[in-house]
Amino acid sequence: MRARLLAAVLLLLLAGCSSGGGRDDGRITLRFQSLAWQEESVAVNKELVAEWNATHPDVRVEYVQGSWDGVHDQLLTSFEGGEAPDIIHDASDDLADFAYGGYLADLRELLPERLKSDIPERSWRTTTFGDGIYGVPFLQEPRVLIANATWLRETGVRVPTPEQPWTWDEFRSVTKELSGDGKYGVAWPLKEPVSATLNLSLSSGGLLFHRGADGKVEIRFGAADEVVPRTVHDQVNTDRSASGTTLGMGGSDTLPGFFGGRYAMVPLGFSYRQQIAQQAPEGFDWQVLPAPAGADGLAQGVSPQTLSIAEDSPHRREAAAFIDFMLRPGNMVRLALGDWMLPTGTEALEDPALRTRKHDWATGTALAAHLRPAPAQSVRGYPEWKDKVATPALQEYYSGAIGLEELRERLVEDGNLVLARYQR
Repeated sequence: MRARLLAAVLLLLLAGCSSGGGRDDGRITLRFQSLAWQEESVAVNKELVAEWNATHPDVRVEYVQGSWDGVHDQLLTSFEGGEAPDIIHDASDDLADFAYGGYLADLRELLPERLKSDIPERSWRTTTFGDGIYGVPFLQEPRVLIANATWLRETGVRVPTPEQPWTWDEFRSVTKELSGDGKYGVAWPLKEPVSATLNLSLSSGGLLFHRGADGKVEIRFGAADEVVPRTVHDQVNTDRSASGTTLGMGGSDTLPGFFGGRYAMVPLGFSYRQQIAQQAPEGFDWQVLPAPAGADGLAQGVSPQTLSIAEDSPHRREAAAFIDFMLRPGNMVRLALGDWMLPTGTEALEDPALRTRKHDWATGTALAAHLRPAPAQSVRGYPEWKDKVATPALQEYYSGAIGLEELRERLVEDGNLVLARYQR
C-alpha cells in the first residue's frame, strides 16, 4: 500500500515538473512583462491581453506589470534565476548584453513574414546583434522642440517645419532673439545628457562610435560630433539664451517654467505631449517643432521599445504568435496612441489617427522616416562608458567647467580604455 502511495505521489510530482508553463488541463500559460506605465498605455496593453485570451483558449497570456526603473538588473536576476517572463518588454538599447549573453531567443525563424516586412530595415537594425534579431521594435519617439506658440508668434521668428527646419546655427540665433529680461529662448533638461547628445548629433553626421573591419569599436570625436554639444554649451555660457539651471533637470522638471513663460522652447521626447496636454494652463498655446537639422538633415537616433522572447521559454512559437497579434497594424496604432509615441510599422504610421493636426501628431509622423538606430545601439561597454565617462564629462562641459578639448580627451581617451575591456 505504502509503495503504491509513494508511486502515485512521484507521478504527480513528475507531472508538475514537466508542465513547462502549461496547466493540468493542457493549456499553455505565457507570462508577458509589460513596462507600460501611463494610464492609457496600461489600459491598452491589458485590453489586448484580454482580447488574445478570449480568442485563444489553449494559450493564455498572464499580464505582469514591470517598471522601467531598474529593469536591466531585474531582468538579469530573473534570467540567471531561471524565472524570466516568456515575453519581455524593454528598449533596444538595453538588449545588447542580454542578446550576447544568450538570454534572448533569436527571432528570425519565429516571426511571420507579415511582421518582418511591415517594420523597416532601419528599425530592425536596432535589435540586431551579431547575426541574430533579439527584439521586435514597435514604438519609437523623436526628440522634438515643444514651443510656446504665442511667444514665437509675437516675436515674428520663422517657425520651422519638417520640410523647412531650422539649421543648428539658425536655432542658436533664434534662441538669442527670444531671450532677455530673465527669459530664455530654450531650456535644455540634460540630467541624462548622453542619449540626447548622441542621438541629435546624427543630424550633423556625428557618429562618435566607429566599427572597424575587425568588428572592434573605436571612439572618435570629430567636427561633426562637435556641432550639438558646442551649440548647447554656447547657448548656456556665451549667449545666455539657455538656462544653466535646467541642465541638471529631467524633462518634467522644466514644465512649470515653460508654462510660466520663462522658456520659449524645451527639447523633449515626442511622448511628453501627453503630459503637456494634461497639465498646461487653460489657454496656453503650444506646438511641436522639429529638432534642428544639420548636414544629414533631420536624421536622429532612437532606441525603440521592443518585445523579446526569453531563450529559456518552452513556448517560443506561441510567444511569437502573441507578439504578432499585439503588433497587427490596428493594435500597433492603439499602443502608439496609448503611449503618445510613433509606431515603427509602415501600415500603422499611415493611420489617420496618427496624422491629425491635433496635438501635432502629423509633425511626429513626418519625422518618422528620418529616425535611425541610436549610435551606441550595439556597442558593448556603452553603459559603463556612459555612466563613468560621458555623463560627467558632458555635464561639466555644458556647465562651462571644462572646454571642448578636455571634453574630447575624456570622451575619446578614457572612453576607448573602457571599450577595450569589452573587446578583447
